[in-house]
Amino acid sequence: MAARFTMLTAATAAAMSAAPVLAAPAVPAAPPADSVEAAREVDRLFTEAERAIEAYNGAAERVEALEAELARSQERLARGQQLVNDRRHAIGATAAAHYRAGGIDPTLVLLLSDDPEHYLDKASALERAAARGALGLRELRAAQRGLERRRTEADDRLTLLSAEKDELSRHKRTAQRRLAAARRQYERLSARERADRERAAREGARVPTALATLHATVDDSSEGPGAARATAAVAAARGAVGRPYAWGQAGPSAFDCSGLIQWAYAQAGVSLPRTSQGQATAGRRVTLAQARPGDIVVYRADASHVGLYVGGGQIVHAPYPGSTVRYEGVGMMPVSSVVRP
Repeated sequence: MAARFTMLTAATAAAMSAAPVLAAPAVPAAPPADSVEAAREVDRLFTEAERAIEAYNGAAERVEALEAELARSQERLARGQQLVNDRRHAIGATAAAHYRAGGIDPTLVLLLSDDPEHYLDKASALERAAARGALGLRELRAAQRGLERRRTEADDRLTLLSAEKDELSRHKRTAQRRLAAARRQYERLSARERADRERAAREGARVPTALATLHATVDDSSEGPGAARATAAVAAARGAVGRPYAWGQAGPSAFDCSGLIQWAYAQAGVSLPRTSQGQATAGRRVTLAQARPGDIVVYRADASHVGLYVGGGQIVHAPYPGSTVRYEGVGMMPVSSVVRP
């Protein structure tokens, strides 16, 4: 029996070796990380951070304006206080003169005077002084009312400034949190995912063929009073290429997106709002096909990013933290408008 079992076992083994080997079902491998989605998440986080940065820039602009208004209010307050002091001094001097001259009844003084004509001249002068004193008193009261208005104005400006500074601090904290989240997500990307992200950015920056043809046929030279300013702004932006992105900065050594546009136009003698949303309304709108060097290209529906059109289907912009000012195709992201300052 044992011999038979052995023979069966051997036969079974031989049969198994002769039969085709069926591989055991493989454990499904974990899907590779989707580098495109990972890059999109990084871009989404940087977009949120940029929106927070522009909110910070807006609050900073309001704080700066309120500080200037407060300084003017305080200057007016100081002038008003000096005016009140001068009026008080003048009235005090007049009152003292009346006291010294008016201690005796004027008729009696006239009767006792050795020189009645001189006294009458002096009395007339005192009457005029009294009239001036009454006028001075009215002026003092008016000056005091003006002083109170200026005190209220300065207090109101101070209250607004305090509230805006609180808002500025909140926006700053939000921007810092969102930037930190974007940086953490970026640092999680592998070298391959970072390369894929850069490649996707380059591909997204390409100008579509039809649009490129339009830009090739549009005359990039502009005419009119704004031409020289636009040329100067473009030259400034080109000169800033390679300088680092830094949020809340408007040059000359570092920039965020709206800071670059504001600074470039400041070099041309043109004052623009600090935020991308403000810049989106700081001129006449034109179509993208009509874009000329110096036009501001506004991106996203909320106008949270801007670049300066420099011709040939390209912009110069400050993209995001960790990058530098650079050239990119105007079609790098959805264009919401084009503005000619």
